[in-house]
Amino acid sequence: MAAPSSIDDQDLEWLSLDDSESVLWSGEPDRRTIVPTALLLVLPVLALAVVPFNWVAGIGLTAVLTLFTVPTVAWAVLWVRSTDYVVTSNGLYAKHGVLSRDVKRIDFEKVQNTSYSQSALGTHFGYGHVEVSSAGGSGVEMRFRSVPSPREIQQLISSRVKPARSPDRTDAKRTDDDVLEEILAELRAIRSTLEGGTGTPGRSDESRSTAASSEGVTFERESSDGDASN
Repeated sequence: MAAPSSIDDQDLEWLSLDDSESVLWSGEPDRRTIVPTALLLVLPVLALAVVPFNWVAGIGLTAVLTLFTVPTVAWAVLWVRSTDYVVTSNGLYAKHGVLSRDVKRIDFEKVQNTSYSQSALGTHFGYGHVEVSSAGGSGVEMRFRSVPSPREIQQLISSRVKPARSPDRTDAKRTDDDVLEEILAELRAIRSTLEGGTGTPGRSDESRSTAASSEGVTFERESSDGDASN
């Protein structure tokens, strides 16, 4: 399943791939998600309407709203520009961080479940969230937020997860067989040691038992002969 790709438009210098690993898809949050936050910039403009009636209150309100809305919108823009998501032939990558950088990777062998969701606005504009949970993890381990065509990306991930799991099951079976073979080999070695090293003592014990029985019979015969002579 092909997914929309913007590999050429993204700076992936932060991505460190294995020798046989290749990028299948890369993207970032849809920039249209900033629009609701950007609408906050209207508030300082609206506050200027108070100036004709009370210029002190109007200027003060405008300044306060500007100090609140401008950093909020700037942070939203920086968050989108500093967030990248990548699907490779081996796994998933997510990079976050405005002031710092946090890169997380999940191999396909560890992916347990994938899903996608879209809000009403996301359905209209064609973006949504793709969520990934891994084996042994608690809840959602990685989330691609507000990415374009989330359904296609989720299907791309799922198509890579199924083949990645099959070799693991084969390797596990082969490993179990190897362990069983080693155990059987050890048991054969122990049996061979017992038969070769302790088999003779066993026969000696049997000979001693037979000899003891013979002496008992001889003793009984001697006793019987003595009684007869008396």
